[in-house]
Amino acid sequence: MLDILILSFVQGVTEFLPISSSSHIILFSKFMNFISEDLMLNVSLHIGSFLAVLVFFRQEILSFFIYRKIFILIIISSLPIILFGYLIAETGIINNLRSLKIIGWTTVVFGILLYISDKKENEKSLEINFDLKSAIIIGVLHVFSLIPGVSRSGVAITAARFLKFDRVNAAKISFLLSIPTLLAVTAFGIFNIYKTENFDIIKINFSSIILSFIFSYITMVAFLGYIKKANLDVFVLYRIVLGTIILIFAYQG
Repeated sequence: MLDILILSFVQGVTEFLPISSSSHIILFSKFMNFISEDLMLNVSLHIGSFLAVLVFFRQEILSFFIYRKIFILIIISSLPIILFGYLIAETGIINNLRSLKIIGWTTVVFGILLYISDKKENEKSLEINFDLKSAIIIGVLHVFSLIPGVSRSGVAITAARFLKFDRVNAAKISFLLSIPTLLAVTAFGIFNIYKTENFDIIKINFSSIILSFIFSYITMVAFLGYIKKANLDVFVLYRIVLGTIILIFAYQG
């Protein structure tokens, strides 16, 4: 049960920070022999994050007709990653992207891009300035997050910052972009949990959903509170240090 608690914490914290949840899950699996490579557990961890996003944006969702333009643009922005995600999963390419060398390089390179984008003093807001052009550009760049180490939230925030959105609104865009993708994962997960007759497996999956939800929601609130007062340098530094360590291990092996 300890591995479920740790993996739920890792998923909840890293899903919404610009540091790549998939790379951290892979790294913990490789170095601690955890069971995260079990597909259903991985899906359950993401279901918890999905529920956290829904609760976080509950007011906007309940006021759908007021925010319908934003939600429609978010759906459009999510189409590229859903399409390419399906293609690389079906072709098996995704299995070739999980090496330590790839994770190390993407962690460093996209950390540097995050740093460059965050140096701009931007003032665009989600409600006023998020348009079709922004949705398409962010959506296309979001495809890179399919590569472990890039970070789904990280590349979305980087793209939004380059498009002159301020830090808080860039983070909100990344949060909203997770909804369609995590919804697809959630639908798949609930269907498979429903088909499972093993009570122990069901118990493990529901435990991971609840724990991941708690850690995800706390992270979202804390992250937005942090970037209202500070820049993203701490995450950039973390990525560069982590990426460098990963590359040292990868090339020594």
